[in-house]
Amino acid sequence: MDELEAVNSSNELLNEPKTKHPKGLWVLFGTEMWERFNFYGMRALLTLFMVNALLMKEGDVTIIYGGFLALCYLTPMLGGFIADRFLGNRYCIIVGGALMAVGQFLMFMSASTFDSNLSSAQMLMWIALGVIIFGNGFFKPNISSMVGSLYPKQEKSKLDSAFTIFYMGINLGAFLGQFICPFLGDVKDAGGIRDIHAFKWGFLAASIAMVIGTLTFILLKNKYVVTPEGRPIGGLPSQNTAEDFEEGETQTANFSGKSIGIAVAIFVLTFFGFQYLFVDKIGFGSVGMGEFVKAVIYPFIYSMGLALAYLIMSATENKVERDRIWVIYIVSFFIIFFWAAFEQAGSSLTFIADNQTDRNIFGWNMPPSMVQIFNGLFIVVLAVPFSMLWDKLRANKKEPVSPLKQAIGLGLIALSYLIIAYNVKDLGNTGLLAVKWLILLYLIQTMGELCLSPIGLSLVGKLAPKRFASLLFGVFFIANAAGYALSGILGSILPATGDKFLKAKEIGINLQDVLDKKVTLNAEQISLMNKEQISTVYNSFVGFEIHNLFEFFMVFVILCGIAGAILAMISPILKKMMHGVN
Repeated sequence: MDELEAVNSSNELLNEPKTKHPKGLWVLFGTEMWERFNFYGMRALLTLFMVNALLMKEGDVTIIYGGFLALCYLTPMLGGFIADRFLGNRYCIIVGGALMAVGQFLMFMSASTFDSNLSSAQMLMWIALGVIIFGNGFFKPNISSMVGSLYPKQEKSKLDSAFTIFYMGINLGAFLGQFICPFLGDVKDAGGIRDIHAFKWGFLAASIAMVIGTLTFILLKNKYVVTPEGRPIGGLPSQNTAEDFEEGETQTANFSGKSIGIAVAIFVLTFFGFQYLFVDKIGFGSVGMGEFVKAVIYPFIYSMGLALAYLIMSATENKVERDRIWVIYIVSFFIIFFWAAFEQAGSSLTFIADNQTDRNIFGWNMPPSMVQIFNGLFIVVLAVPFSMLWDKLRANKKEPVSPLKQAIGLGLIALSYLIIAYNVKDLGNTGLLAVKWLILLYLIQTMGELCLSPIGLSLVGKLAPKRFASLLFGVFFIANAAGYALSGILGSILPATGDKFLKAKEIGINLQDVLDKKVTLNAEQISLMNKEQISTVYNSFVGFEIHNLFEFFMVFVILCGIAGAILAMISPILKKMMHGVN
């Protein structure tokens, strides 16, 4: 923690004794750092493990990956509710950390047994993912909501800076996890043959990291995670005092029976509406896991977000509260498109790195699961400069309003995909993308992320009424969940990469001719293609066929570009609705 404080001292606005960040921020920083090591480390390996060790199809894996991430950001709603009403932030963080450590150990067990009992290993993986999902739900909203309580009311303007530094902790952990877990778990020999038995060591490292993070919080919380007056932050809700709330603010959220009934009706109706939208049917028939995720989990996420948004709004007490919560909702909607594009890192971009990228860096062939490490690396490098930038702009009264910062983030991610789209345009079926273009993509996306994600966390912290602060953080994370669900759908339209054409050629089939419908396969050939997990048709999105990687990446350019432009245009309106909060 001393080294982190030394880094922070480079910010002249943080040098003055009255404006230093509290030590509790560094405790939360360290706890979150180890948790992100655990989560991003396993995320780097997850899709490759499912495809190569558990023998699952890439298309299904992408959908499942999106569903897993989405549920990890949906369960914070439950964790936030339990914290607000029953356990408090502290106990929820400890419960969440313990669950995630157990979940990662179950992943280690799955990766240790798949060769002797594949079905048992697959079942262990499903259980592990479920445990991790609920652990993340208890952990994530509660540690984020504690950051704002470290500061006195007169220093709430520092939250953008605080959350940017906190976000550096998140990504320092991500960097370490995305380096160490792939280094241990994504191993290939000199001939490029992957050691599928090495995945288990990456998952074990993730489990150990979560144990360290949980112990860090347990040992230091009582001394440092306190209010400026010295009272514990995040204790049992029954022990809250009037000092924990804004003047005149109701201290408990009360939802009427009528409001709960309407929220349930909204959930049911929109669930079946989204189900029909995603899979063209309504019901719960027997389907494969990928289809189940699209037919049940994705509709559940979107419907829950809408129902919860209504329920919270029904308990507001005045126009200022309603306006501010509407800002949270509107911004949350737009960040869906950011995360849908950003989270291709663990699915489609990993498959491209594995199958159609020259990953040679100074004579070293980087593991494909490690390429995404550059996001965490760039965050660590850029977080403090971005924090200084916001502080300097604020001091000169030129700081952009938070929604405009997020619009800039959407614009940057659109730019990153535009650059990569034109660099894959002429690759054909056998050309390799230079890894430098993926590194540049992660650099630009990192700058976009720093404009959007920590600023979004800060915005919720500044606008949310205390009585359902954790619940509104849950809403914010549901927007992330919706983005991840959309990322799974978009990732599944990834066209065939170069390795698929080579595999098809090895069994005597010209894949390009098959895709262009110039030849028709017989039953035996179709069986061989299915065995090699090679699709024989072009994927489509909203009625448009995706023929190549250029068209695939342009989907993200268009979605994020339009979303960013609209958010920028309505930012002045949102500023007025924030009623003095910037």
